[in-house]
Amino acid sequence: MNDDHDDRATTDPATEAFVAHRNLLFTVAYEMLGSAADAEDVLQETWLRWVEVDPDQVRDRRAYLVRITTRQSLNRLRALSRRKEAYVGPWLPEPVLTAPDVAEDVELAESVSMALMLVLETLSPTERAVFVLREVFDIGYDEIAAAVDKSPAAVRQIAHRARRHVDARRPRATVSASETRAALESFRRALETGDLQGLLDVLAPEVVLMSDGGGVKQAARRPVIGADKVARFIVGGSGKATGVLTVDPTVVNGNPALALRLDDELDGILALRVEDARITGLYYVRNPAKLTRVDSETTLTLR
Repeated sequence: MNDDHDDRATTDPATEAFVAHRNLLFTVAYEMLGSAADAEDVLQETWLRWVEVDPDQVRDRRAYLVRITTRQSLNRLRALSRRKEAYVGPWLPEPVLTAPDVAEDVELAESVSMALMLVLETLSPTERAVFVLREVFDIGYDEIAAAVDKSPAAVRQIAHRARRHVDARRPRATVSASETRAALESFRRALETGDLQGLLDVLAPEVVLMSDGGGVKQAARRPVIGADKVARFIVGGSGKATGVLTVDPTVVNGNPALALRLDDELDGILALRVEDARITGLYYVRNPAKLTRVDSETTLTLR
């Protein structure tokens, strides 16, 4: 018996539709929440609501599923905001290992970059939902209005306000992956050799370093600002490390990053923001609870 044919025959329309759009729904939830673990929970909640619906009565299954996912994400985003208030030190998005082809999709890579995800953290939950659905996924105002329980006119205003807010804070220009890789490689060499001057050469004067230990691993409680302070913080930290430090290139959130290991144990993921060939932002995630999605690839998509 042909197993593939058998699977098709036994798969019901509700399951088929959910599986077909699962990667899209995960990406929507992840961009709204900045947490892969919470995005997975949202997908579970979306599925439980979806199976109660008769798919034959749904005109556009993709739109309907996105609407459920958005509502569940909004509920969770509000709860997450309270959790972040009690978080120890800076809160950074949970990094996810992505396939190399995500980096080739410039729009997708920028939308899930650590730099932009941190900007999205400064929006209200509704503004974030509207921005993500409109600017990232190009969903129509009427559809967004149904998802966030606002009028289309109100959604247009929210979208305009959110876009202005994000544009004022996002990286000024899109940087090519090769330019980012070059800065990353210079930084990696300087980090591995403890070369203070090498770090200063690749760091922008106004560079900001944020480290997230979640109160479990040691990290700076506040952002470290300025090339000299950041370089000394990094060299001092690597000098105190007990064990052999290795620094390997990787790709998280569609962008080049570094995986730092001590005696082959993952210590953290370092993502960066590059502008004009210099590093302007460093985001070091050390909280072990946020390092569960960097061993196997997560599929992200805008479609």
